[in-house]
Amino acid sequence: MSATRRSVLLLAAFVLVTGVMTPTASAHERRGPSVTQIASFGNGTPVTGSTIGPDGALYVTDGSAGSVLRIDRRTGRVTTYATGLPRKALPTDFGGPVDIAFVGRTAYVLVTLVSGNIAGTPFGDSADKNGVYRLQRNGVLTLVADIGQWSADNPPVPAIFIDTGVQYAMEPYHGGFLVTDGHHNRVLQIHRNGAITEVATFGNVVPTGLEVTKNRVYITQLGPNPHLPETGKVLKLRRGAEPIEIASGARMLVDVERGPGGKLFALSQGQWNGVGEGTPAFPDTGRLVVVKHNGSLAPVVDHRGRELVLDRPTTMEFVGHTAYFVSVVGGVYKIDNL
Repeated sequence: MSATRRSVLLLAAFVLVTGVMTPTASAHERRGPSVTQIASFGNGTPVTGSTIGPDGALYVTDGSAGSVLRIDRRTGRVTTYATGLPRKALPTDFGGPVDIAFVGRTAYVLVTLVSGNIAGTPFGDSADKNGVYRLQRNGVLTLVADIGQWSADNPPVPAIFIDTGVQYAMEPYHGGFLVTDGHHNRVLQIHRNGAITEVATFGNVVPTGLEVTKNRVYITQLGPNPHLPETGKVLKLRRGAEPIEIASGARMLVDVERGPGGKLFALSQGQWNGVGEGTPAFPDTGRLVVVKHNGSLAPVVDHRGRELVLDRPTTMEFVGHTAYFVSVVGGVYKIDNL
């Protein structure tokens, strides 16, 4: 065999071997994250809370109907899981059942803005209570903690004009729950016997979403009007110590969750519509952001480097590399390939 032919064969073999060993982008990496709508319900239904149930389905609250809905993540089929909860009592995009959590196979629902006083003027039905309800599997509802009455009896300093507060999110914690109050600017602990204690107090920063992982508690802050990016923050709560700010830089943060790879993600509802206090963002201005080590919040982008656009999201959950989020108007979406 000539030296030239031997060189050609060796070169061909080298090309074959390196062709096999050179890493290639997986289909997962080529596609990148993408947003798909999987379900919708209601007509402008105010939706703020969600969780993944023990059966793997997505459960969301419906404040207008006073109900909890079950959404099959595979088919998008929407069914009613529970009814009979107090409905929202004000003409806003918020109130009634606003969050849900499971402890074992038992559901607990957070209800707010169904009764109380606004600057001394009563609203709603006084028989409807703001607080945490236990939902038995036979459909029976039991009030576990009357947060509205406790809030009226223990007003913040200075006092805020809705005496029962505006509770936003709930997470299981030490046999009970943590609850954020975005109006009274504090975090409450609901004990298993229904007792309530205050565990964190803030200025006018509007605490919203919660995440509890391995005894670490994270919280988002919406920030005061006009909800500028620098006032949208993610904090870590420490028992018996001041909260630590770990990231900032996104408008109207409403939720925080631990996601793929142990990364911490936050949900930005977007640019405030400016209509009034408590109103949502403009449509299609929301973003999913990830907490970076330098304390910034970076928008999640698709395979072309474009930021994912979300429509007024209020809550999110992760299952593997997929995030599920719900829009304030009742759209249910998933973000694949995170």
